[in-house]
Parts: sequence; C-alpha cells; structure tokens
Amino acid sequence: MTSESKIAVYSLSDLKNTTDDALPNYLNSLKFKQSHLLTDVRLGLGYTAVAIAAATFYADWKLGWATTKTPTLYAVIIYFILNSALTIWIWGIEKGKIYVGSKDKIDVSLLLVVYQKNRANFGFLQITVASSTTKHTPIYKLKIRYAPPPGPTRVDYKEFNIEAPFTKWFTKDGVFVAKPFQEWLASEVPLIGKTVAEKTQ
Repeated sequence: MTSESKIAVYSLSDLKNTTDDALPNYLNSLKFKQSHLLTDVRLGLGYTAVAIAAATFYADWKLGWATTKTPTLYAVIIYFILNSALTIWIWGIEKGKIYVGSKDKIDVSLLLVVYQKNRANFGFLQITVASSTTKHTPIYKLKIRYAPPPGPTRVDYKEFNIEAPFTKWFTKDGVFVAKPFQEWLASEVPLIGKTVAEKTQ
C-alpha cells in the first residue's frame, strides 16, 4: 500500500508525523483496541483554557474592565493552572506516546499508563508506543512496551527500543509506503510479528 500524498523529504517533522499517523492505523488493523484517553485529556485541558480566555475577552468587551476585573483575575489563575497541567501532562505523562492500546480484552485505563507495575491485577494485554527523532538525523526511533497475557507467574513488561532510517519506507519523492514500515515493525517487535503470523494463518 502506498500513500498518494507526498511530503518534503528534508522535513524531519513531516517524516515523523506521517509515520506516527500510520502506526495507529496498522496496529488497529491487527485488532488492537486503541485508547484515546491521553489525547482526550490533552484536548480537554487545551480547549478549556482557550474557552476561558475567550469568555474573559468577551466579558471585558461587553461589560468593561471595571465590572470584570475580579472575575478576570480568577480566570487568569485558572488559565495558568490549566496550562501548567497541560504542560505536565504532555511532558510527564504522554512523553511522546503515539499509541496506547490493548489486545483481546478491555481497553487500557489511565492507572495502567501511570502505574504500569500494577498490570498483574488486570486481565488484558497492553501496548504503549512512543516515538522520537534526533535533530538533523533522519532516524525514526520507537520505544515499545507491552505486557504478555497473565500466566501462572508474574511476567514483567517487555520493552523494545528500535530505530530505522525513514528511507526504509519513504520513496525519494516523499511518498510513504506502508508495507516496508509494517514489515519492519513485525520483524523487530515479537508481539506484532506474532500477531501478524496469526492473522495470516
């Protein structure tokens, strides 16, 4: 499968963003159930902060500063708190995660995202994928963490750090080719490889 759209091959952010967008689609096609909790919280915090700023501006425009200065003070404080929470959420919780999902059972919860050591108390498989790049280096890096299904004994999370050049799945013209990207993931991550093998049987 080849994407019809082209991107600038010298734009590292475009290469990463396009690849990031392709990864959830692939995992979802393998019957992983994606959790949108991280994105929903981030959007909720951001939109709430924007709504407060807009409401404050509108109130000041309609009622004047003398009437709205006290509510504006509270709005600024709340806006600051929300933006601080958003920053902590992005850098402390998300940490570059582009996919959080589960396999075979139920969806992942926030507690497992934050307190992953408690996974033995839950009966499903979790996978978390975070991506990153280094400035001026066209190498795609993934940190993939997953927990095998519960067994007679506790099995800790398995973590894989893999990387590959973007040229492995982008043509010289900047077209994303899905197959080599999917094959790379399947060959590097045993869980994905096993899932692909079971799907093709």
